[in-house]
Amino acid sequence: MHLVRTTLLGFLSLTLCLATGCSGLMPGPGAADADAPTEFTETKSGLKYRVLRKSDGKKANAHGHVRLHYIGKLDDGTVFDSSYARGEPAIFSLDQVVPGFTEGLQLVGEGGMIELQIPPELGYGDDGRAPMIPPNATLNFVVEVIRVF
Repeated sequence: MHLVRTTLLGFLSLTLCLATGCSGLMPGPGAADADAPTEFTETKSGLKYRVLRKSDGKKANAHGHVRLHYIGKLDDGTVFDSSYARGEPAIFSLDQVVPGFTEGLQLVGEGGMIELQIPPELGYGDDGRAPMIPPNATLNFVVEVIRVF
């Protein structure tokens, strides 16, 4: 029953957030480092990233698990997913998410924050992910890594 209630509350929070533009309902990402880069670095695969908050904490590997807060947006600013809106961090296995997310999360450790621009070929590609993510969409994330398992 608790899981159903939590899931329903999370869904309602996300729905309300998406309907209102997510303004003021839930906290967003924490502060970036004062010296955080303004330009993105591009990897060989085409992933673009900026480390917004450095960390010497433990880093995940491609098969690891992470607990994190994140917000995902399309290029037009539409929020398609947000753990902030749900009011609780998410836990992901990095071998079960899109390749760009897996690659990007290995670049920052516990306590760090990273901004990712995931091109379609490292995201959902030609298929998209209806109804929120259209085909060939670039996925834009800000992610705060809370814990690496």
